[in-house]
Amino acid sequence: MAKVDVIIPAYNAASFLAAALESVMAQTFTDWQIVLVDDGSTDHTGQIVSHYKERLGDKLQGITQVNAGLPAARNVAIRQSSSDFIALLDADDLWLPHRLEASLQLFQGRPDVGLSYGLIDQIDPDGEVTRTFERRKRYAEGKIAGEIYKRTMDLPCPTVTFRRRSVEDAGFFDESLRATEDRDLWLRIAQLYEVAMVPQVIAHYRVSPKAMTTNPDRMFEAQRKFIEKHYRSPGCGFWARRVALSGIYRQRAEALAGRGQPVAAMKDGWKAALLYPAQMVNWRTAVSLSSRLLVSRFHRS
Repeated sequence: MAKVDVIIPAYNAASFLAAALESVMAQTFTDWQIVLVDDGSTDHTGQIVSHYKERLGDKLQGITQVNAGLPAARNVAIRQSSSDFIALLDADDLWLPHRLEASLQLFQGRPDVGLSYGLIDQIDPDGEVTRTFERRKRYAEGKIAGEIYKRTMDLPCPTVTFRRRSVEDAGFFDESLRATEDRDLWLRIAQLYEVAMVPQVIAHYRVSPKAMTTNPDRMFEAQRKFIEKHYRSPGCGFWARRVALSGIYRQRAEALAGRGQPVAAMKDGWKAALLYPAQMVNWRTAVSLSSRLLVSRFHRS
């Protein structure tokens, strides 16, 4: 197998960075180098990087910069890397020991594959598994640009590995996006190359209560920007756009309901159903949110 560069952006990551680095060191595939970008941290992230630099020597390249955001930090790391394959790991996530070996095997003898990914367990800030994503979907591999656009397929960031030439052909992370920047790049690569999948859990994705995904309006606007950016590009036509929009309206509806905003949630639920009426989950969501609102108003009357 070819050598792989592990890209780790870190911003105020002192709480989890050591565990992330240890998970790289525990890999069964050992021909790796870490390129870690400290993106203007104000905690003791730098001290942790220095400690592991002493342990790992040339296997860890540390870069410090003024805070520029996640996409920019990843781009700096990619430009400083040198291997034919690049694997992503965020500073608060973890790899299982077989992650690199299983991912790199998918590229052997398959020059049309530009990107691989796998499944994840979701963990909380304490490292406890809260959800497992093990079900293999129908359109998991091959030419799946349209599925990425519609978000009927998710490619979890800590499981993604790609060929250097694929990102050189597709372009780097879009630094104007502060969310969905990963899906934006996966889509552009998938429009040029095939995608391969490791059909097992290979990483742990940590969910923080402070994550941007807990702000439904910010996430909605970021996802809508992504949808409009790629509309009419290969795999991203009229119906694909409606499916994609229905998904983000349904997602925001569910988030708003959880935040105690039942009227706004119901409106978004019905928008999702009308945008893509063929998907029954949209109707179930709209009817469920409407019923809950009616029941709550009945009990208050």
